[in-house]
Amino acid sequence: MSPNELLAWAEFFTVATKEHPSPWKGWNFSERFPQMPFVYRRAAIKDAIGKARSYLSHHSNWEKSGKTRGKPGLPGAANHPTLYEGTIELDLSRNGKEHARFVRLKVYTGATWQWCNYPIKNNRYFQGRLDDLAWEKHSPKLVLGKTAAELHFVQTREISAKKIVESKLDPDLVTVAVDLNVKFLAVITVKQRDRVLESCFVSDQGLDQACYKHLKRIASKQWQSGKPAKDEHSNQQLWRHIRRMNDNAAHRVARSIANVCARYPGCVLVFERLRKIRPKGGSKSRRMNRKQANQLRGKINQRAREKAYALGVVTAETNPHGTSQYCSRCGAKGERFSYQDGKRTTVKWGKLFGCPVCHYQTQADWNASLNLHHSFFGKYHWQPRLKRSG
Repeated sequence: MSPNELLAWAEFFTVATKEHPSPWKGWNFSERFPQMPFVYRRAAIKDAIGKARSYLSHHSNWEKSGKTRGKPGLPGAANHPTLYEGTIELDLSRNGKEHARFVRLKVYTGATWQWCNYPIKNNRYFQGRLDDLAWEKHSPKLVLGKTAAELHFVQTREISAKKIVESKLDPDLVTVAVDLNVKFLAVITVKQRDRVLESCFVSDQGLDQACYKHLKRIASKQWQSGKPAKDEHSNQQLWRHIRRMNDNAAHRVARSIANVCARYPGCVLVFERLRKIRPKGGSKSRRMNRKQANQLRGKINQRAREKAYALGVVTAETNPHGTSQYCSRCGAKGERFSYQDGKRTTVKWGKLFGCPVCHYQTQADWNASLNLHHSFFGKYHWQPRLKRSG
């Protein structure tokens, strides 16, 4: 049955009307919620139908898998209501003020249903997306949090893009490679054939140092307070602050990557495949800092994928092995180094890269970003290896 047919069936047995004045006993929606607008009632019934169908689907897949763990739980009562037409009026006109915007919702005051105005905050990206006729708008959802409420607007758009295999056959394909790091959160290089068209360095703007300072403070507080109680989370305000900083940095870097992709329609966005990085060794503060950096890389990857796909740009992940160890010009194995007190010192974390064969020297992260192009096309060190027989 379609969702609309299920909605009609559910209303027939739960809502009292002239045609069916006696709903199921204990399921009389009109008696439990008198004068409730029909759009809210239908939103609640549709949400319940969606949760039930989702639970049955997950439970069926779990039974077919034969697993003994991971049994899906029953759906909870938490709900984010969908605001259909007739329950919301959104006013985004400025009315002479820079940030004066309001949403009008039909709410229950405890006695009656009435319209109430609430101030809202939005950004220029939301405003531009809402005014873009290419995006189809759907009814928003009201998401209630502990300290604030949010309106989530769902928009859809038909996007056409070539598959990666088909794009590789184009000799004039433009590839945008992104090397994710700590100080430079992203080093972006754009390449067509063997020519570098553009390079972009996105700095962390002091994020790494700020995170390290906060994590060190958390570790110090935990040492002073001793072993925490079971199922108790300490330093929640600091952790929330760190997560907000990481989310803000991820969106900022992803926007920079998407802006570069927008200048080259039909390009392919290339990332390193960094899914199995695990922090190990060092002090607890060092491991925590590494873990946060790895999580930030994953957030940047995900946000950039979403923003690029909205522009019709597909994303590929390639083998990262040796991207920072091999020369992007000749393919020979080189070394990373830095200058300390005017002397060249070979170190693993060196900011520069040098090739002993062609004597090429450049910024190490930029060299790694260029090697992602070679890895994507299977050149130099990243040529596909034949399987051993016997």
